[in-house]
Amino acid sequence: MTLPGSAHSIELDVQGDDIDEYAHVNNAVYLTWLDRAAWSHSAALGMSLERCVALRRGMAALRTEIDYERAALAGDRVRVATWIEDCDDRLRCTRRFVVSRLADDAVLARAVTIYVCLNLDTGRATRMPPEFTATYGRASAPAPV
Repeated sequence: MTLPGSAHSIELDVQGDDIDEYAHVNNAVYLTWLDRAAWSHSAALGMSLERCVALRRGMAALRTEIDYERAALAGDRVRVATWIEDCDDRLRCTRRFVVSRLADDAVLARAVTIYVCLNLDTGRATRMPPEFTATYGRASAPAPV
């Protein structure tokens, strides 16, 4: 799998609580992994949770699509890669994800989330502050071919 140069990755170990009755990682766990990777990437770009709270702005998920390709199993270590594919510098950013198993580099899932800028005081969508456009707009990269 070819990732853009701007991709950011985290590695996670499958935990016992991640496993469901079908003996694989429950689908809902993947969403948690995506969220952890997105926050890690944002912090690496200089937009930590603390900075968002101080600015009273945040990026809230509007829509997430996950394509599950293979199951993660007990004992697996996974890599969650993410990058910002597009940012309109006004309201929305699109972030891509690839979840793969480290042992064999098998792609387990692919996902895309569309985020909107949120005013943390009102809970309503709002225009991105300059700090967000500088952070997320600068980090956007087209999807790999």
